[in-house]
Amino acid sequence: MKIEQIYTGCLAQGAYYIESEGEVAIIDPLRETQQYVDKAKKENAEIKYIFETHFHADFVSGHLDLARKTGATIVYGPGAKTNYDIHEAKDNEVFELGNIRIKVLHTPGHTLESSTYLLIDENGKEYAIFSGDTLFLGDVGRPDLAIKSDLTKEDLAGMLYDSLRNKIMPLPDDVIVYPAHGAGSACGKNLSKETVGVLGEQKKTNYALRADMTREEFVREVLEGIAPPPQYFAKNAMMNKSGYDEFETVLKKGNNPLDPETFEALANQEGALVLDVRNELDFVKAHIPNSIFIGLHGSFAPWVGALITDLKQPLLLITPKGKEQEAVTRLSRVGYDNTLGYLDGGIEAWQNAGKEIEQIESISADEYARRIENKVNTTLDVRKDGEYASEHLEGEHIQHFALDYINDNMNTIHKNETYYVHCAGGYRSVIAASILKARGFDVIDIAGGFASLKNTDLPRSNYVCPTTL
Repeated sequence: MKIEQIYTGCLAQGAYYIESEGEVAIIDPLRETQQYVDKAKKENAEIKYIFETHFHADFVSGHLDLARKTGATIVYGPGAKTNYDIHEAKDNEVFELGNIRIKVLHTPGHTLESSTYLLIDENGKEYAIFSGDTLFLGDVGRPDLAIKSDLTKEDLAGMLYDSLRNKIMPLPDDVIVYPAHGAGSACGKNLSKETVGVLGEQKKTNYALRADMTREEFVREVLEGIAPPPQYFAKNAMMNKSGYDEFETVLKKGNNPLDPETFEALANQEGALVLDVRNELDFVKAHIPNSIFIGLHGSFAPWVGALITDLKQPLLLITPKGKEQEAVTRLSRVGYDNTLGYLDGGIEAWQNAGKEIEQIESISADEYARRIENKVNTTLDVRKDGEYASEHLEGEHIQHFALDYINDNMNTIHKNETYYVHCAGGYRSVIAASILKARGFDVIDIAGGFASLKNTDLPRSNYVCPTTL
């Protein structure tokens, strides 16, 4: 028996390769599936099953493409209805894979069809669970993502409570837990950085698995502090349920070199958004007017999903040399399949063609401190709510809204003001500055973000945890 976790950091997502006696199962595959085909071929094995733990919302799964390539059966849990052929498993149904077995445990709560897959080894031992978004290390899945359900999030949270206690917690403590996500995923609140654990440890340390926890306590604690889901979640879930274009078709269309004249014409004629995925320092120094920055080196795909509201939006890319295919691939992982091409030769080719470039003024934290002594301008803190609550600059000139919700807060800022923008370290503030600048706002980036601002003498508000009586 062989189990391999194939973890993708940008999405904080774990897919799984399971092999026994020349037969393979893939659990929750990524959009680009050739890696699984190649791996099975190298092992002289054949992919028999593709198990989906649920209709994923944070990425587009590769189940359809992988089934087309291999003839493998797509398996979903009870209640899953799709626009393509699947095997809708029954609760407790068992699938043979070589000399091991995979048992379906229907664990609704995160979504209605959510299922956990229990691996029973060649000796009949309950060896591991592939828990999807039902159970994470340190957390559980958010119960507010069901597609077209008339159930409330409280109803789903109650279902999750029952699933955990009736299906997961009775399993032996030494069962290995392979979750679908780790830290950084928006599918839970406080996921561990670890990506593999043991059930017994989770029973001791995971707040949601407390033995004395009532159903009412569970519902309250699971729902407490959940931010609204990113706008692309429901759209990705629907793609996973309804179907999508083949990845190779999307890649061929998007991995298309364009000279500056053609690039500019497409931007004007097709209403394409120019997306610059270089480093933020490079973007600040020189970029195409009205382009938006979201750097590949950060949490690229989730930020694209949070900020570009139309999955069908035509996109034109500015990339570092050699990163063109990677950019198109990572866009497709979250359903952005309408990339028209990239600027061949990058920003240098644009400049060499005599075309206009722009810059964003970027200043140090010390320079910012000197400037605001003489003139008060609004400072936008675009960190997440929890970061801001923990510690932030003091003053009436400080305005906060998380970058995630910049599109919802445009009516709170004004084009007759100059805005200083900062995040924690500099990546998110340049994203925000690029969006605001493209919309006609006057912005100045604070390089180094709050990490640098803390080294100045500027007054800060420190969050103090209230004393427990």
